[in-house]
Amino acid sequence: MNASSVDRRIRALRPPKARVDPHRAHGSLLDEERRPNGKIERALTVFLAGAECPFTCSFCDLWRWTIDGPTPPGALAEQLEGVLRPLEGPVPDRLKLYNASNFFDRRAVPPEDLPHIARLAQPFSGLTVESHANMIGLPTLEFARSIAGRLEVAVGLETIHPVASTRLNKRLTLSRFDDATGFLVANGIDLRVFVLLGAPCVPPDESVEWVVRTAEYAAQRGAAIVSIIPARGGNGEMERLASLGDFTPPTLRQLEAALDRCLRVVPSTTAVGADLWDVTRLPACGRCQSARIDRLQRVNLSGVAAAPVVCPACNEQ
Repeated sequence: MNASSVDRRIRALRPPKARVDPHRAHGSLLDEERRPNGKIERALTVFLAGAECPFTCSFCDLWRWTIDGPTPPGALAEQLEGVLRPLEGPVPDRLKLYNASNFFDRRAVPPEDLPHIARLAQPFSGLTVESHANMIGLPTLEFARSIAGRLEVAVGLETIHPVASTRLNKRLTLSRFDDATGFLVANGIDLRVFVLLGAPCVPPDESVEWVVRTAEYAAQRGAAIVSIIPARGGNGEMERLASLGDFTPPTLRQLEAALDRCLRVVPSTTAVGADLWDVTRLPACGRCQSARIDRLQRVNLSGVAAAPVVCPACNEQ
């Protein structure tokens, strides 16, 4: 993909990134997650190091976890083995492979590595990978047929706001999203959708409303999981947009409101949750921050809105 002037500007604003070792995973996380049937799954997430995504989205900060150049053949399997080998106890229900890029990009995941990855994933009943909608197609189906468990593909929709969706530099249209997700659902591949809270160019007072609308849109297209991800600064471009009045960091209270409203309107066939990665970075009242985060964790697992947090200090509930 040829770099556009927008790509070059976004990349020029990035701070330096640390050196990434392509033979060592960044880390792993074992946690619990609610599925649409109400079952609570134990999921092992492995953060893999590989080639950068070719799509230079304005809001992305995942590039800092990628290497320069293509992923070396064999590196991802080596990383995954390094995480799985020392595991003890019962095998988790699900394995998530997040490579800060696109699993079906040959530059990020060499095709010759897929059989080895499929063998390593064999003990798990579910396998989640991430991909831009533009890279979903027959290779996705071939990989789904090669694994023992059920494949789930996580796709970033971000927002259906008519202006913001065209300003993210994501190179994604709703028709292409519909085609890709329709392909997944038609072939028995589960769909997970990422929705952005505080997307650039969405007015702050409309931010929660557009999260709800976007989550509803994803559910209508068969999403099993919708994850609400607060937009983060730190990549240079988001700071530029903030200086222009086009980005306001979302607050912890907005994340609560977005999740609560989604639980009321999104059908139970879709499990909606709030992504709590770096949640302590969100602007929040110091007196009630911990209580609100604890509430979000409980709501994520139960799927039921808990009693609101009452805080005299910020006069919110």
